[in-house]
Amino acid sequence: MDTLSLLLDRAALVDRYRAGRARTAAIFASIAPSAYYDAPIPLRHPFVFYEGHLPGFAYLVLHQRALKGGSIDPRLELLFERGIDPATIDVASRHLRNDWPDRAEVRRFGAACDAALIDDIAHARLDDPSNPLLVGAEALFNILEHEEMHHETLTYIIHRLPADAKHAPAIEVRDVMPARRDPIAIAAGRATLGQRRGEAFGWDNEFEQHVVDVPAFHIDAYDVTNGDYLAFVRDGGTPPPFWIERDGAWHLRGVYHEIPLPLSWPVYASHDDAEAYATWSGARLPSEAEYHRAAYGTPAGDERIFPWGSAAPVAEHGNFGFRRYDPEPVGSSPAGASAWGVEDLIGNGWEWTSTPFAPFDGFRPMASYPQYSADFFDGRHYVMKGASPVTSPNLIRRSFRNWFFADYAYMYATFRRTHS
Repeated sequence: MDTLSLLLDRAALVDRYRAGRARTAAIFASIAPSAYYDAPIPLRHPFVFYEGHLPGFAYLVLHQRALKGGSIDPRLELLFERGIDPATIDVASRHLRNDWPDRAEVRRFGAACDAALIDDIAHARLDDPSNPLLVGAEALFNILEHEEMHHETLTYIIHRLPADAKHAPAIEVRDVMPARRDPIAIAAGRATLGQRRGEAFGWDNEFEQHVVDVPAFHIDAYDVTNGDYLAFVRDGGTPPPFWIERDGAWHLRGVYHEIPLPLSWPVYASHDDAEAYATWSGARLPSEAEYHRAAYGTPAGDERIFPWGSAAPVAEHGNFGFRRYDPEPVGSSPAGASAWGVEDLIGNGWEWTSTPFAPFDGFRPMASYPQYSADFFDGRHYVMKGASPVTSPNLIRRSFRNWFFADYAYMYATFRRTHS
């Protein structure tokens, strides 16, 4: 088995764990106490689940399973172990329950998990080649990224709460359409997908690294905007669930505010609706390999770590990392453009691809979370790439893959068109 030898910066890792928990607390603080047991998206658990799930999952993965520690509360550990991803409301209804614990009990459980985990991160052996869950500190990075992923889950669930059930921060609304650009020609070339096992942490669906030959194609410089999509709706297309029609005018349901529809912002849509728009407009969605070629390839034939180069992701590169909760006009982060001049490939919304979520050759379930990907290789989930406004910079890497059902309408997912 390949192994990754790490010199772990304990203080920095404790700080990252604490920062993740602080972000979770801040997100929960925006929810009115009266909404604690609400499930604004019936396909997801109520908020109470997530307040227990994040520390509980981390405790089970790192403290109990990887480090062979004891139990805090077996009942709550089982209750909060795993979320749901049902295909229909009918299936989701089977998970309904009316015996959720009270908030004080959930918070005591979370505090006990946190105390044990902080001690583990500070002192335990976290990188152990003899323990499959600790090879390359897998369990540690699993729990850190898992919490960061769920910040986005919580945000898009909060998005569906009525305004009086959440506390709204201030919002800046800019609606400035960039100059129109023709589709960009991407020369035929190679795209490297995935990463090499043993070099860095990755989720199981990121392995193994492989190279794909990509024929030449053209791709839009910007994501499809609300203004673009409005023409489709006027021609009979399905309005996105983020839109609200009132008194003959369209408005946008932001995370915390309803505003007149900003025509220059990227449209958030399901994969089904994105595909329908692309077909209606005489185009198609890019494949995962085409996204990689447009994002990381260069006219010179080499590949970049990020679309903009090798520098770590910062605010000037795109709308991610909670720089804001909502989108901004397409083309607002030119410093993040790829070598071809394609913009907003990272940030402002995940990007749908036409590629069904499936394993790469050499896939094997990860020891610390064997169900993470394997349960979703069903032909009904599609790969998304990039990042949204509320995606952690820690998740921004070339090999990272996100996925959802084709008809899932709540994710911060946009799309751009590809032309053969």
